[in-house]
Amino acid sequence: MKNKILTLMCVLSMGIATTSCKDKGKEVDAKAAEPVAESAQASETYNVDVANSSIEWKGFKPTGTHFGTVNIESGELTTDNNSIQSGSIVIDMKSIVALDVDGDKKENLEAHLKGTVEGKEGDFFNVNEFPTAGFEITGVSKNEIGKTMLAGNLTMRGIKKNVSFPVTVSVSDDSLSIVSETFEIDRTVWGINYGSKSVFDNLGDKFINDEIELTIKVNATKS
Repeated sequence: MKNKILTLMCVLSMGIATTSCKDKGKEVDAKAAEPVAESAQASETYNVDVANSSIEWKGFKPTGTHFGTVNIESGELTTDNNSIQSGSIVIDMKSIVALDVDGDKKENLEAHLKGTVEGKEGDFFNVNEFPTAGFEITGVSKNEIGKTMLAGNLTMRGIKKNVSFPVTVSVSDDSLSIVSETFEIDRTVWGINYGSKSVFDNLGDKFINDEIELTIKVNATKS
C-alpha cells in the first residue's frame, strides 16, 4: 500500500513539474550587443503610445511569485513595406509596480525592487542611478517554424546585451502593434544578483530564481 501511495505521489509530482514548465515562458539567450538596425529613406515612422504600452514582469521564488508592470517612457519605430525595420524604446524603471500584493507589502516590495531603501539600493534595479532601461532593435527575422523574431540590445543597469524573442506584429495605415510571446531572461547577466543561488552560497530556500518572465506590449501611431 505504501509503495502504491509513493508511486502515485511521484506521478503527481512529475505532472505538476511538467505543467509548471509549460506555463513558463522560454528563456532567451543573452549575447554580446550588436549594431543597431537603421531605417531606410522610404520608411514610415511610428511614435509609441505610452499610455497603451507596457511591459509585464513576473519573478519566482520557492514560496511563490510576484508580478506586475513597468511603463514605457518613450519610443519610436520605423517600417518599410509594413515590416518592422528599426526602432527603440525607453523604459521608465521608476514606474515598477507590483500587482500581486497591496498595502505595506506592496510598498515594501516596490521600494526594494527600485532600490529606494537605504542600504539596499543595489539589490535590484537601483533606479536612482539607473532611472531608465532601453531596448534598441538590431534585426527582425523568421525562425525555422515561421515565427517573427525580434532581436535587440536590452540595456539595464548600464549593461547592454542582445536578446531575441518571438513577436506578433500588426501594421495598418495609422498604427502599429508589437506583442511578444512570454519569455524569460536571466537577470544575473545584467548584474541583478540579489538572492541568486547561482551567485551566492548557503541561501537554502531563501533564494530568488534568476529568471524574470517578460511580456512586451507596444502600440504606436504614425507620426
